[in-house]
Amino acid sequence: MMMMPRNNFGFGFFDDMFQDPFFTDAAHTAPVMKTDIHEKDGNYLVEIDLPGYRKEDLHAELKDGYLTIRAEKNDTKEEKDDKGNCVFSERYTGTCARSFYVGSEVHEEDIKASFENGSLKLVIPNKDAAPAVETKKYIAIE
Repeated sequence: MMMMPRNNFGFGFFDDMFQDPFFTDAAHTAPVMKTDIHEKDGNYLVEIDLPGYRKEDLHAELKDGYLTIRAEKNDTKEEKDDKGNCVFSERYTGTCARSFYVGSEVHEEDIKASFENGSLKLVIPNKDAAPAVETKKYIAIE
């Protein structure tokens, strides 16, 4: 194992660089959007953990019966020394998304959403598909 020396400013630039999700195996990392789904009173209650995100970072779209939740984040950190020289600069850009099939009977106005303390909560009505009515088809005999 090779040891990386610390720089003179006290920042270990490489100390946790390889701990970033970009460098880790996705199969061994925790799920990005931990989700709990419960059914209660004819509704699905969906709770998605999104720590570190703001309400402005979230987007919800309903298309063809699929509800897609997308979280996007763009952050820049910069630290300067006493003379105003940049000694540390870091940028992070990331997107995560999940899709759920809610059915073609559910419309945007049926879904209630709130975001508080890093948790997105959705209330989605459980609208069962209308049962298909069997119709008899007659074959004409000539």
